[in-house]
Amino acid sequence: MQAPSVGGVMLPRGNGEAIRLSRGASLTDFAEKINANPASLVAVMMNLGEMVTATQSVSDETLQLLAGEMNYTVQIVSPEEEDRELLESFDIEFGEDEGGEEDLVVRPPVVTVMGHVDHGKTRLLDAIRKTNVIAGEAGGITQHIGAYQVATEVNDEERKITFIDTPGHEAFTAMRARGARSTDIAILVVAANDGVMPQTVEALNHAKAAEVPIVVAVNKIDVEGADPTKVRGQLTEYGLVAEEYGGDTMFVDISAKQGLHIDSLLEAVVLTADASLDLRANPHQDAQGISIESRLDRGRGAVSTVLVQRGTLRVGDTMVVGDAYGRVRAMLDDNGNNVAEAGPSTPVQVLGLTNVPGAGDNFLVVDEDRTARQIAEKRAARERNAAFAKRTRRVSLEDLDKVLKAGEVQQLNLIIKGDASGSVEALESSLLQLDVGEEVDIRVLHRGVGAVTESDIDLAMGSDAIVIGFNVRAAGRAAQMAEREGVDVRYYSVIYQAIEEIEAALKGMLKPEFEEVELGTAEIREVFKSSKLGNIAGVLIRSGEVKRNTKARLVRDGKVIAENLNIEGLRRFKDDVTEIREGFEGGINLGNFNDIKVDDVIATYEMREKPRV
Repeated sequence: MQAPSVGGVMLPRGNGEAIRLSRGASLTDFAEKINANPASLVAVMMNLGEMVTATQSVSDETLQLLAGEMNYTVQIVSPEEEDRELLESFDIEFGEDEGGEEDLVVRPPVVTVMGHVDHGKTRLLDAIRKTNVIAGEAGGITQHIGAYQVATEVNDEERKITFIDTPGHEAFTAMRARGARSTDIAILVVAANDGVMPQTVEALNHAKAAEVPIVVAVNKIDVEGADPTKVRGQLTEYGLVAEEYGGDTMFVDISAKQGLHIDSLLEAVVLTADASLDLRANPHQDAQGISIESRLDRGRGAVSTVLVQRGTLRVGDTMVVGDAYGRVRAMLDDNGNNVAEAGPSTPVQVLGLTNVPGAGDNFLVVDEDRTARQIAEKRAARERNAAFAKRTRRVSLEDLDKVLKAGEVQQLNLIIKGDASGSVEALESSLLQLDVGEEVDIRVLHRGVGAVTESDIDLAMGSDAIVIGFNVRAAGRAAQMAEREGVDVRYYSVIYQAIEEIEAALKGMLKPEFEEVELGTAEIREVFKSSKLGNIAGVLIRSGEVKRNTKARLVRDGKVIAENLNIEGLRRFKDDVTEIREGFEGGINLGNFNDIKVDDVIATYEMREKPRV
């Protein structure tokens, strides 16, 4: 078979050989591998009906399509493999202890507490923390850094345990998805009066998938209707058999509220670790580990809680955390105290990073700032390219009728999150009872209590689902993630409204939506008093353009002071005008509203109908 020809230029044709490309590669990257002109590959894609530029990041499917046309096969390098190759290019081995057996020392187990909502996870963590509070600490309150370390006595020997204290399972899931083994042991909290619930099973499956030993804490043994024996029987069905029944899972009956048997639970964790795991690490090498959680602090910049897995992290070390890097300016423990170094299984808050890393990003210490910057920049570029390649149009309620008619989907996938289990179940039940004919099915992929999380957006991305939030909002970076990935997230406070919208979408009757569009912002430089018109703002237009008779809001020190104002008067010098553009000065009258001050910002906007995609 002849090689393909474009514009009279013969293109190289493969014999089925494999080409390794990273996720989000461009046609230029492909051309370099086969020694071809990128412009000719653009022409090939045009012949295949795809409009792609030479430097544009393209999806895995597009690369496969092009490779098939050229008689090559494409191997997409996984992010983990690509990261390993990146580190190897700097002679760095991640995830391995250096040295021999004699260099390894015992490290504390790392524990995650999981379980159903309202079964006492947070109260248990508080109870564990209180039993280990340093005497005399103000109010007995420790600083929340997302992880902390406690001590317990087992066989007359002090043993330490590290707890990852992150709401929900987000960090646990994110770390496991990235191949990072963050947790050694999971404590499964089950209420003795409720027994096994849906989220109990979900947490159990998370722990089993991560292949970590489980210790069961049967909580609320002090409340009426508590039946610890029933819990043991229920969990037997899921493969967790108590030691007293001949199994190998330790069950401890506790009351987090009363502080009962907390020491016994900690002892069970240590004994399980000794029996099931070989927890050792080399404390003498450069530190490596993972990020637990991170945030942007107004006074201190990017603050990240990291868990050291091997080596020792010291103040002054140069570290890379995901696509962030920096020199460790300071380290704080869970009591807010400054520490100079942190060994294996020790969680610390790190200050000094350039930006905020993600949960589950690995960190490592390198010799030079330049090396750290290069690794971080390459990781950031890789993430950016992969994000561009993945950016595809997903199903939303607006275009649902169109894709149904085109036969692109036969079912509507939903993820439901709410403020209480009762309302979530009621909404799910009502949606599943909708009669929309035989052409389409409604399928609830996941339902849960709590804010919409990054895990929910991940699931929606993989299954083209619509996320419904009932009396809850997106938490943390989930909102930005949903917007970036094109996932449709809907918020409701009335069940009937949610049911009506989804039914209308399925029947192609959804009413148009309106969205707020910012027109321009004006900074108040001076306030003029007029006996006829009240206060007039002398302004400089900072962005966009300000038009007469548009809506506005007043912002002072970053806070909205007044909403639903109207631009009633607009002047340039002595002339009335209909609009003032960016960079020009003018006068604005807000009608009867006179509470304006110098440095306030007037933000103007209008409501526009969202176009259907």
